[in-house]
Amino acid sequence: MSYHRKNLPHTIKASYTSCIFAFVFNILLAYIAYALCRVIFILENYQLYKEGWEQLSIGNIFKGGLLFDTSAILYTNALYALIMLAPLHLKERRIWQSFARGLFIIVNSIAVVMNLTDAVYFTYTGRRSTTSVFSEFSHEGNILSIIGTELINHWYLVIAGIIIIFALYRFALKVDELRFYSHGKTNKSSYYITQIVALVFFIPLCIAGMRGGFTTAVRPITISNANQYVNHPSEAAMVLNTPFSFIRTVGKDVFHNPNYFTQEIADKLYSPIHNATADSTAQTKVTKQKNVVVLIVESFGREYIGKYNEHLDDGKYKGYAPFIDELLEQSLTFDYTFANGRKSIDGMPSILSSIPNFVEPFFLTPASLNDVSGLADRLGECGYASAFFHGAQNGSMGFEAFSRTTGYQKYYGRNEFNDDKRFRGDKDFDGTWAIWDEPFMQFYALKMSEMKEPFITSIFTASSHSPYNIPEEYSKKFPEEGTNPIHKCIRYTDMSLRRFFETAKKQPWYKNTIFVLTSDHTNITDHKEYGTDLGVFCAPILFFDPSGEMPRGRIHSIAQQIDIMPTILNYLGYNKSYVAFGIDLLNTPADKTWAVNYNNGIYQYVKGDYIIQFDGTDIKAAYNYKTDWMMTRNLTSEASLQDTFKHMTQELKAIIQSYMQRMENNALR
Repeated sequence: MSYHRKNLPHTIKASYTSCIFAFVFNILLAYIAYALCRVIFILENYQLYKEGWEQLSIGNIFKGGLLFDTSAILYTNALYALIMLAPLHLKERRIWQSFARGLFIIVNSIAVVMNLTDAVYFTYTGRRSTTSVFSEFSHEGNILSIIGTELINHWYLVIAGIIIIFALYRFALKVDELRFYSHGKTNKSSYYITQIVALVFFIPLCIAGMRGGFTTAVRPITISNANQYVNHPSEAAMVLNTPFSFIRTVGKDVFHNPNYFTQEIADKLYSPIHNATADSTAQTKVTKQKNVVVLIVESFGREYIGKYNEHLDDGKYKGYAPFIDELLEQSLTFDYTFANGRKSIDGMPSILSSIPNFVEPFFLTPASLNDVSGLADRLGECGYASAFFHGAQNGSMGFEAFSRTTGYQKYYGRNEFNDDKRFRGDKDFDGTWAIWDEPFMQFYALKMSEMKEPFITSIFTASSHSPYNIPEEYSKKFPEEGTNPIHKCIRYTDMSLRRFFETAKKQPWYKNTIFVLTSDHTNITDHKEYGTDLGVFCAPILFFDPSGEMPRGRIHSIAQQIDIMPTILNYLGYNKSYVAFGIDLLNTPADKTWAVNYNNGIYQYVKGDYIIQFDGTDIKAAYNYKTDWMMTRNLTSEASLQDTFKHMTQELKAIIQSYMQRMENNALR
């Protein structure tokens, strides 16, 4: 092989540094792509953050973002780094470089798609997606239709993604084919020494970047570390990126016992065992054989209900649920009512089995294989018939599996609705998720009349959900209102509930029934009060007894979804011990009621006048939510409140410890 000696220095110089330069340049491109995705994420969700925008530090957000982007980029580009920095001369051949460049573009394009997709999905979940999202939608046969609808609705994000991915393709460097010309031992040795030095220099930087720091005292950063760069947990998603959230949850043990206390001390502070003094040898029974109907209404946050918000808009706010307003006048409810999660799959265990959502949705984890108690299971022991209703395709969202696990004897979904000749079958399918609420709730009311009393049933509605459509025949009756597309859906579902109760009143079982109404979670908001760390969990909870035997009115206390099971069981006089993480709202003093939830790595505990935010080790913030609902004044340094916060922290730790222990040890019954 011949060559001109005058070209030798240039050729060898290129061989020394070209791969290293291309690698560094391309990694910087990845940083730019992640930063652009963060900007788009913030703009897409600005309405959720605008109230606290002045208190936020954009510098801190992007500083923290750089830390999490570094970790994600180094994890996802680890193979690319090895290919580009390995001390092998083969790496400078065209086929090697084409593969390396293609790998870089594909990996980082996937990261861009994940980040932009989450810009939309975050609106509904309030957090960056994790690996549990695969389980969440594993049973959805119409997932492609759902994705297609969202792509059309968010066409501008599709264009943004195409532009960013094209820029990666256009500007990502690859090293042209270079032949290594040996010019003596020194030059060849110098080449390999250069490559080895670069690789050895990169390895510790890579490890530190993945972990989030250099010192051995630094634990690998987790999702919760994002909270140090923002004022509130709900803002942490701006700092995070979706690839990082996926990576940090792959193969992780979701539940880990923190061992805060000895078992004796933990049990004194908190125990989820109810009726601990019950006679285990007695026949299982209830003293009141009333039917129980649990209505879980999709996305029906408190904000949409006028009677809960008579203070809004200078007292002029009417809400979008006139029937629920009427029902509240005849029901038992509470001043502060909270969901225990942000997703539909969080609501099911909380409402029906008194299991809150900590870390990840319970029935997307291995703990879902545990023996689980629940309203249907416990009342089934007393001779109750039971059925669960959900108008989506059978198996959707894993609801059928969970309903069976928690004791429901029958399941009625879209298949059973279609088989009922009294209805129009798939002509009432909404085209995306499920049967429209109005016909499916009529089906629900009539099917209960075919059941033997006493019974317990539950329905999970579907129409008040993205893509926020209603039946064509109601488009003029419930038009778009303001900028919030869910409002017309709320009005439609509220009307469907009215019609359900009109039909139910005509049934023989109606007056012997306790109705419980709540939502699975909240949804998009118009009022800043419902965008706070606490406001995003505000869901209605009401108990309605047509016979008037159960108390009515509004109690000045706290209630949460996990309180529904123990309240119902104790009211009916269930006589055996059972596990429920909530409390009996009818027999707990107002100052002893409490609520707990988990928000982007932070536990929130509400009791008395205060809320504390706890990261598993320390209190990060504390507020008087009654006088400071917007959570602007952090009280953690207030000397007069230290005993209060210490006691609240002890209680919260005991709740967490009990939860984790029972998940690990299969002790949920």
